[in-house]
Amino acid sequence: MPEITITGWTTRDVRFPTSLDKTGSDAMNAAGDYSSAYCILQTDSQYTGHGMTFTIGRGNDIVCAAINHVAERIKGRTLSSLVDNWGQTWRHLVNDSQLRWIGPEKGVIHLALGAVVNAIWDLWAKVLGKPVWRIVADMSPEEFVRCIDFRYITDAVTPEEAVAMLKESEAGKAQRVRDAENSRAVPAYTTSAGWLGYGEDKMKALLQETLSKGYRHFKLKVGSSVEQDRRRLTIARDVIGYDKGNVLMVDANQVWSVPEAIEYMTKLKEFKPWFIEEPTSPDDILGHKAVRDALKPYGIGVATGEMCQNRVIFKQLLMSGAIDVCQIDACRMGGVNEVLAVLLMAKKYNIPIVPHSGGVGLPEYTQHLSTIDYVVVSGKLSVLEYVDHLHEHFLHPSVIKDGYYQTPMEAGYSVEMKPDSMDKFTFPGEPGVSWWRSDEAKPILEGEKI
Repeated sequence: MPEITITGWTTRDVRFPTSLDKTGSDAMNAAGDYSSAYCILQTDSQYTGHGMTFTIGRGNDIVCAAINHVAERIKGRTLSSLVDNWGQTWRHLVNDSQLRWIGPEKGVIHLALGAVVNAIWDLWAKVLGKPVWRIVADMSPEEFVRCIDFRYITDAVTPEEAVAMLKESEAGKAQRVRDAENSRAVPAYTTSAGWLGYGEDKMKALLQETLSKGYRHFKLKVGSSVEQDRRRLTIARDVIGYDKGNVLMVDANQVWSVPEAIEYMTKLKEFKPWFIEEPTSPDDILGHKAVRDALKPYGIGVATGEMCQNRVIFKQLLMSGAIDVCQIDACRMGGVNEVLAVLLMAKKYNIPIVPHSGGVGLPEYTQHLSTIDYVVVSGKLSVLEYVDHLHEHFLHPSVIKDGYYQTPMEAGYSVEMKPDSMDKFTFPGEPGVSWWRSDEAKPILEGEKI
């Protein structure tokens, strides 16, 4: 690998006006504008590293400001010095004591960390000429484990245990690599029909469309009212049926207390959902455990993870038996490295990985992570969320064919955004260039200062 030095970085506050058509709407978030707090690493070569973290609008600028503080810690460093001992690098990035005071591996600082760490992975992958998933697939078990900071999680899994598990998973790995190369590693499920802000006719039409495209897993948002949810779930089951091959999931986006979640879901049990996602506060480990225990007799599982801020929360969810499905997020945690730690813990506790991908850039990211889990860690097929929005803004967008993600083969981490898209949707942006300076933006911006 050539010697490359990181000379600087830029941030971009990129926001898409999805609140106008209610894309992304759910019981907790009625009108979000899908946004990227974006980090671009510059080097003394032709290569740049692109990373982002996902938000839903206001506050995206705060994450961009935090990216500046995190990225400062790698300015002047060589790429080789960062990736030779990734676990040490990751700990260095979270060890600024003053930044830790306002975000000890959680919150805005951790979102910024995810953007910077993922930008390093993107840069490394471009230099090596590989997609990120392939870098990890080509690692030895020992190299994989050196990517991880095991602080706080050795009571769940030790480095030695991790190496042993990865060595066990090497059986059949060559075939799984071929599956990935043939785009049969990551089946997709769709949320695109299930937003709460969509009318019933639109929802029905989208379900029929996605069913015809080969999807067999469908997720709907719930939590507005039992009566409305029963109507919507009836429509969904009328379209997809109750055949075992067609699976329904529901997502409450944290809107309920624990007793409310149990009571509400017992009224939806006849629709036979595989799981209820985020039934209560993402920080409530004991609450998730209580909901899981109460719903288990009805065959309804519990899933969570998109708002879980670090590997420690996941450790508690997994060790306590609080979840049936582990939903990692590509950038709420501290990038690829922390995700790898959670993949290992989920394998140990035999919980399937079903990443959160409901946001701009997330399917581009998570297709790599699900491929890593299948090829390297769990060895088991599991579905991955897909939302059919905003992919046209990326140089290498995620693609679904016959119900499967088409495995990314281009070098990088797949989130490099087209320059024109960045310019058009930068907030607040330049007059005459940014959409946010146009008359179309006024319904969203009313009452805000630009």
